[in-house]
Amino acid sequence: MVETLIKNGRLIDGSPIEIAITAGKIEAVAEKLELTADTVLDLAGEGYLSAGWIDDHVHCYEKMKLYYDYPDQIGVEKGVTTVIDAGTTGAENVRDFQQLAAAAKTNVYALLNISKWGIVEQDELADLSKVQADLVHEALADLPDFIIGIKARMSKTVVGDNGITPLELAKEIQAANQHLPLMVHIGSAPPELAEVLAHLEAGDILTHCFNGKPNGILDQATEQIKAFVWEAYRKGVVFDIGHGTDSFNFHVAETAFKAGMKATSISTDIYIRNRTNGPVFDLATTLEKMRIVGYSWEEIIAMITEVPAKNFQLTTKGQLKPGFDADITIFELIEAQKELTDSNGATRIATEQIKPVKTIIGGVLYDN
Repeated sequence: MVETLIKNGRLIDGSPIEIAITAGKIEAVAEKLELTADTVLDLAGEGYLSAGWIDDHVHCYEKMKLYYDYPDQIGVEKGVTTVIDAGTTGAENVRDFQQLAAAAKTNVYALLNISKWGIVEQDELADLSKVQADLVHEALADLPDFIIGIKARMSKTVVGDNGITPLELAKEIQAANQHLPLMVHIGSAPPELAEVLAHLEAGDILTHCFNGKPNGILDQATEQIKAFVWEAYRKGVVFDIGHGTDSFNFHVAETAFKAGMKATSISTDIYIRNRTNGPVFDLATTLEKMRIVGYSWEEIIAMITEVPAKNFQLTTKGQLKPGFDADITIFELIEAQKELTDSNGATRIATEQIKPVKTIIGGVLYDN
């Protein structure tokens, strides 16, 4: 006997699926399972399910003032089973964050800001004395199951007069720590995007990939994707959405899509202000925007499950396979119009909405 049996489910491509769960893990997966269970969740062929949604760029350390939120309000309550805080904290305060995060229902991980106090102030990398490799190494050694990568924000308001130097330091820290995943935020110059991309390797994550700024991927004079951006894309740099308050532009995303450049992963860069006031609101809304751009639902779901799990080495998440964590999102696709707004005020009308209805985390069922 298993603990929980999900009957009559279907994947996003319409194929049938049933899942058995025991002790927080997926025990069996098949089109039909003839098993007895303590609890049976019969979806009756209605709605869809996928591996639990992963939002790989959020800000959810509640003690911060600039960017903060609460893990369960952006996680389990929104159909998201795992959130990755993208550099809100540094080596000096990540341990406190971990203790708070441990109480959440949602799975919470952290990318450690290379600045030792994280985003206490907007210009956390303007003072390079705050970047101390030994403190980063100690934090990684203390919290290896919580810290799954590092973060450097490379835009003018963050780095001050330091140009590309913080990224060079981040790459040194990465190399000295088993080549942990590195996420790099881009924005206004300096440093120039070309210089940032020249320092990134295959597997490094470029977030805010479709921002509408002059220092972004689109040459605003020619309406073409910049040549050096194509070079980075083709060598395997991960292009992550990181929507945020000021970092997703419909026109840039649509132009890239038509040119054959697609994002690798989808994330929100959500925190309490852009969740409450928009334009982000939640991960589902960001998915609806990518659907408008032209992405299929199949690739959208992959970009919030197996792709981020692979990028951040979450080896037991992101897939519906025996032995994987029993993290599952159950959702509906609804044909209804909805106005969606990007970070620069441009709007589009969606005709499809995606709505999480139940969330399973470690085998525990929650209603949305």
